[in-house]
Amino acid sequence: MIHRNLKYMALPFLLAGTAVFAQNPVIQTHFTPDPAPMVYKNKLYVYTGDDQPGFDFYTMTKWRVHSTEDMVNWTDHGVPISLESFRWARDRAWAAQCIERNGKFYWYICAQTVDNNMAIGVAVSDSPVGPFKDALGKPLVTTGTWDNIDPTVFIDDDGQAYLYWGNSRLFYAKLNKDMISYAGKITEIPQSVESFGGLRRPGRSDEVLQKQEKFEDVYVEGPWLYKRNNQYYMMYAGMTGKTECLSYATSVSPTGPWKYRGKIMTDQPTNSFTNHGGIIDFKGKSYLFYHTGLLPNGGSYGRSTAVEEFQYNPDGSIPKITMTKEGVKSVATLNPFQRNEAETMAWSEKCSTSENKKNGVYVSDTRMGGFVKVRAVDFGTNGASEFSASVAAGIDGGILEVHLDDPKGPKIASVDVPRTGGWEDFKTVSSKISEEISGVHDVYFVFQGKNITAGRVLFNFDYWSFKKK
Repeated sequence: MIHRNLKYMALPFLLAGTAVFAQNPVIQTHFTPDPAPMVYKNKLYVYTGDDQPGFDFYTMTKWRVHSTEDMVNWTDHGVPISLESFRWARDRAWAAQCIERNGKFYWYICAQTVDNNMAIGVAVSDSPVGPFKDALGKPLVTTGTWDNIDPTVFIDDDGQAYLYWGNSRLFYAKLNKDMISYAGKITEIPQSVESFGGLRRPGRSDEVLQKQEKFEDVYVEGPWLYKRNNQYYMMYAGMTGKTECLSYATSVSPTGPWKYRGKIMTDQPTNSFTNHGGIIDFKGKSYLFYHTGLLPNGGSYGRSTAVEEFQYNPDGSIPKITMTKEGVKSVATLNPFQRNEAETMAWSEKCSTSENKKNGVYVSDTRMGGFVKVRAVDFGTNGASEFSASVAAGIDGGILEVHLDDPKGPKIASVDVPRTGGWEDFKTVSSKISEEISGVHDVYFVFQGKNITAGRVLFNFDYWSFKKK
């Protein structure tokens, strides 16, 4: 029924929505540890691992990539590389980072080799979302130890690129311009109380020597190298007590010597032994990416990417940053009058994502009462007249509802999902808009059904759009 006299106006942009909903972790459809952000053109990309909970170790076989233009809606680009992409890799697809140079994208990964040691490899692509392929057919760095984990890569203003990595010990090498080889020897960075806040006992890598209470950190893993205002920053996962914290050191040179500056994130309810982060600027704001184990069924072996905005102190130091459920605010609005991928979302419940060669990534495994939330959708002053969605289902009974500002908010459209011929045979369905809308809203695509067995998969969802009024 159309209530022609009822017009839903947006609340002020930053207050859209009827309640404050969690926005961290930013990806809920998969576990996404070890986030590594990269800005390219007008988008921010985050490259992550892929935890598989239920194991008693870091069981990871592939890497994922997501992107955003507004810091709140994240597009899932699937799995551009996996262990199978590297013939020399047999297990443990751990932390990685991607960087662009001269129009090509280099993704530095670490994995276990056939001789049961860890090594660093590099994959290359013409696109930030792949497809990627092994650039060498062999490891870039292999020294027959477990030290070769968690690569971070940085290109300085003079064009020299640096690759850092390390497990308890910190190493670097100068990359050649081809980005797939290095010049000279591998150098180990000396560690001291002055450089990284703590020392490990000789031969006792599992214990921390605390010289003073204020120097209780010690470098463990997860380095992140970047430059700001002619100062070089090295963030890393340090050890405090029985869990990791995020700490940092600075230098006037990309190779040190480093000066310990303190903790960034510590004593937080991460529900994870580890933390691993990246710091980056995007659209005039500074962000810290990190991971937690706070998603349902998460933990130390089920970690997920989260993000916080922060401001540097006047002297360039980094303040202590607190984890939040609310996350960050949008830096742009989303246009509903174009094709928008269903896998672009700010929050989701009771669904996942899948991919195939024909359709790419799409929302899958939808269940009754679940939803995909998209934030800061701008309907303009005239609003919309029609809603369309690309859906697929092997059997009928599913319903896709569109609500504003809350999963139980005003329902502006609803489409019955027919039997389309198969779960990957997508068809477009449409519905007239039942209410007048304008301005900026959060939009919820809610999964419902009729005569549906409890817990049954309803349909798959590929993309959506609105038609201008």
